[in-house]
Amino acid sequence: MKKKIAVFTTGWCGEILSQFLTGMQKSLSDKQVDIFLFMGYPTYIDTAAIKRGEMNIYSLPDLHDFDGTVIFGSGLNFPDKIENIIGRSKDAGIPVILQGTHVDGICYVGSDNYQATLDMTEHLQKEHNVRNIIFFAGTQDSLDSELRLKAVKDYLEKSGHTEDLKDVFYTKWENAAVTRKINEMCANGETMPDAFICANDGLAMECVISLNRHGYDVPGDVLVTGFDFIDDSQIFSPSIASVDQCFTEMGAAAGRQWLELCGGAEPGHSELVPCKFIPGESCNCFEFRNSDNIRRRVGREAFSKRAMTTYFNRKLNLIDSTILSCLTYQDFKRNLHRLLTDNHDYEGDSFHVLLEPNFGLSIYDPNIRLNTEGYSRNMEVLYSTEDGVAYEKELFASRDLVPGYDPNGVNHLYIFLPLHEADEAYGYAVFRDCMEKVENHFLHTYQSRMGLVFDKFRHALSLDQVNKRLLDLMRRDPLTNVSNRMAYEDKEKFLQSQINSTTETAFAIAMFDVNNLKLINDTYGHDAGDGYLIRACHLICKIFKHSPVYRVGGDEFIAVLVGGDYEEQEHLRQELNHHMSPYTKELPLPPDYVSIACGIASYDPKTDICIQDVVKRADAEMYQIKTAMKGETPR
Repeated sequence: MKKKIAVFTTGWCGEILSQFLTGMQKSLSDKQVDIFLFMGYPTYIDTAAIKRGEMNIYSLPDLHDFDGTVIFGSGLNFPDKIENIIGRSKDAGIPVILQGTHVDGICYVGSDNYQATLDMTEHLQKEHNVRNIIFFAGTQDSLDSELRLKAVKDYLEKSGHTEDLKDVFYTKWENAAVTRKINEMCANGETMPDAFICANDGLAMECVISLNRHGYDVPGDVLVTGFDFIDDSQIFSPSIASVDQCFTEMGAAAGRQWLELCGGAEPGHSELVPCKFIPGESCNCFEFRNSDNIRRRVGREAFSKRAMTTYFNRKLNLIDSTILSCLTYQDFKRNLHRLLTDNHDYEGDSFHVLLEPNFGLSIYDPNIRLNTEGYSRNMEVLYSTEDGVAYEKELFASRDLVPGYDPNGVNHLYIFLPLHEADEAYGYAVFRDCMEKVENHFLHTYQSRMGLVFDKFRHALSLDQVNKRLLDLMRRDPLTNVSNRMAYEDKEKFLQSQINSTTETAFAIAMFDVNNLKLINDTYGHDAGDGYLIRACHLICKIFKHSPVYRVGGDEFIAVLVGGDYEEQEHLRQELNHHMSPYTKELPLPPDYVSIACGIASYDPKTDICIQDVVKRADAEMYQIKTAMKGETPR
């Protein structure tokens, strides 16, 4: 049976994360080990609710079912979450390995950021005579960022140039923060430094772009350096002078540490992987590496990537249109399952979408709340295939994580992504063996679009349910509980549309007027009058039970006779008359007294142009019958 390692991080550092995981997999290739990657996409500027929703995925696994935990700190820089994962791992009695951040007593693997940054700072001063520096840092609680800053300070102090570090600006790893800072400097007329040292390549590339917008040339006017040596920074123009942290080697080191811990080694061991500072065009070293060759290679790959992106976007649009066209939750489940069954080239033959069991119920009842911490014990299977074999059951125990999981066979990488709106958990999705999707952020796009369209569908259907309830209240007579005049006017429009489009329609209009309502109101009071109307309405509905009945006035009702009621209208009229009390104005009236005048007219396609032609005939007949019931002479 295979061992299982749980890896926790965020997906924003996709390229270096994929390198790290590749190193782990290679170091464990001769062992039976599956890697389970639990990954969200929280940012520091997100609301607290969104952060909770993204990082809720970390609570999904029961670590008692795992054989080790790895925390990729270069992506996960939320100390409270790291502390929680370490605590759960200790409770489960499994080894923990930290990357990129230190916790006493926990095994650590990292890169020698310090020495590489010393080399970078020395290069800037000795090769390019840099004397004024601004450092764009990440966060103050980021071990990597603070270590890089310390190396810059230490080198400048040792070389007697402490004053050369003019400013340290914390970006919270937000590229836009770099733009805001440079815009502010330019607006205030501040002089640019000789160099910006940035805590990662993303900040460095944003720095170059912002400087260019204000007319500064890099490296002609200002030098810029980064960190991480990602592909984007290598093909960027100018190519970014950076530090290769050797994440593949770091992942391999993490794999070795886990094996040693499983073998009984004491926790707390640290291993630093050497880094390499690599000058580039952004520090005016145009001949140090041939960035043009890399750009040509990326150019050759651009077509296939563009085609893949186009297909991917079409797939997302198809998911959107499929879900948003659904009118019920059952439609939603059935149609999305059919779509993914027929077309899962992007997702692959091992892909799963599991929903909170209350997701559907919450659509129809706003009082039903979704989980904001953790996931339900059993999840609803929306779509699930493992190695092309569909999981047929409707519910699945969330502790088991992957429907159809095979604890034997070849090693795999499973990637778990949260589906949510703010902090409300909708469920989770599982991809398998798709390292390239981790690297290119396609998984983030897929996850966020899926969560968004689920949310749109849920709210649209919930709003539709509310609207239907309100419309039903607006279209229903509160006394008799039959439809009211507003509903009848809509029915008239529908009947008119049938008259306009076909001569095959067959219906009749039955007009009812309840006799002696005023007499009962005046004699016995309005409560008695209301009871009388309810009895009269009940009789109409009982006789014309296959036709919609409407209360259109105080004592007036209309029924639209169709189908069997239309064919049997004369028989039904006689049955109505049979159940009625004889017309009288003599008091007291019997307690079950009901007297109704009824006129019926059928639609005649040869003479009737509009619905009112039928209504007028039914009303005229009803008036004649009412007059006759009263014993009066018609006018």
